[in-house]
Amino acid sequence: MTSIRRYLLRTLAIALTVTGGMAVTAAYLITNHELEEILDTQLSLHSRIVAGQLDPSATVDDYARLASRMGLPQHPAQLYRDGIAVPVNSSDSGSKLYHEEELKLVLGFWNADGSPKLLGSKWNDAGPFPKPLEEGFRWESYNGHRWRVFSMFDVASDTWISMGLRGSFHDEVVERITWNNLLPMLFLLPLLLWLMNRIIRQGVAPIQALSSQVQGRSAHDLSKIDNPVPQELNGLRQSLNDFIARLKETLERERRFTADAAHELRTPLAALRIHLDNAQAGDQQSLQKAYVGVERLQRVVEQLLILARLDQVATTPPATIDLYPIIAELVAEMWPLAEERGQHLKLKGLTQLKMSADEVEVGILFRNLLDNALRYTPQGGHVEVELALWEEAPQLIVRDTGPGLPEYMLDKVTERFRRASGQGITGSGLGLSIVSELVQRQRAILTLANRESSGLEVSVRWTLLKSHQTALIERPE
Repeated sequence: MTSIRRYLLRTLAIALTVTGGMAVTAAYLITNHELEEILDTQLSLHSRIVAGQLDPSATVDDYARLASRMGLPQHPAQLYRDGIAVPVNSSDSGSKLYHEEELKLVLGFWNADGSPKLLGSKWNDAGPFPKPLEEGFRWESYNGHRWRVFSMFDVASDTWISMGLRGSFHDEVVERITWNNLLPMLFLLPLLLWLMNRIIRQGVAPIQALSSQVQGRSAHDLSKIDNPVPQELNGLRQSLNDFIARLKETLERERRFTADAAHELRTPLAALRIHLDNAQAGDQQSLQKAYVGVERLQRVVEQLLILARLDQVATTPPATIDLYPIIAELVAEMWPLAEERGQHLKLKGLTQLKMSADEVEVGILFRNLLDNALRYTPQGGHVEVELALWEEAPQLIVRDTGPGLPEYMLDKVTERFRRASGQGITGSGLGLSIVSELVQRQRAILTLANRESSGLEVSVRWTLLKSHQTALIERPE
């Protein structure tokens, strides 16, 4: 694609040329019309003046004197008697005082029967000028020229009077006016193009500066673009900054995930190798420990894969779902594990709870909460899941009778690989981190609190969309 500056310069130059051409054309047409009106008015006015000065009792001698006054060098006026030209004495000095443009303005007189009486200079070059047939304006062709003629009949003198203006005079005046309008524009056009080029160059300079700043950055420079830009480029700069922020966040997540995976996988892999070496040497207990290590490693890999998926997949638009069937299905799925450990798993609360969320993410969130509660609840303990409303907002509560958490850990346990020490439970430290990530994506609120008796209570409260309360239920232990 061509540059913006060249595009604007070329487009504006074409627009200026076309606009100027249209303006000149419009000026030509308007001038042509207005000048025709003015000249027609002059022809009519002067013809009436001549008619007013015409003496009804004028003799041939009077017309002869007038002819001597109307004659011009090399183009004398011609007096006619009974349609035949008669000699005219043109020695009068008045005919010597003339302007060359007078050759384009001619006056003529005809008798009532249409025979010529007196014709001005140019109307005799190719025989008598055509007689008038009616009063008013007309265009007449004579001797290779077009004439604009006004004719009127003077009743007092019984004479036709015509005054004509050669069409070339009208055309020359219009052309001169048009050129007078066009020439300054032609002289100013290069200056205007130069000014437009400077203005456009100055206008696109901020774009070039912004492009240079982005292009000149190193691959590791993800700081915001803060150079001043015009108001029209604020949106572009903000979009670039938003993209840089998202890119920075993505790279940070990838670095964090790589570091977390390397940190968390290094220890179990080293321990697994030691146990396998001991088992190869004949230590049967090391084989059992290696099996436990494989289980822990498998859980870590699964949790890391979930985190990687959450980091890479964009948030999907929420849909209206019913929370109860999702929770009931997952509780049924985890029931055999709770029975194997002698734990009492209970589902209670609402049988229908409408909310706005992503069904898959809600399933992952609850599975991690329930798995975490079952892992930390001792044999014979209780895990209770409740669906409820809190100020008409959907709420999921998971309670267990495990050891709970130290108070200082309640705000930190959702960080990756954060686990309470000294509880004798193996884990990856990623379960609540995944829950926290999903809660943020769901725009919900996560609350952790130690129970008064023993154990931990975790609640997730979603933004209210639409909820329906029905009969309370309680699953048997």
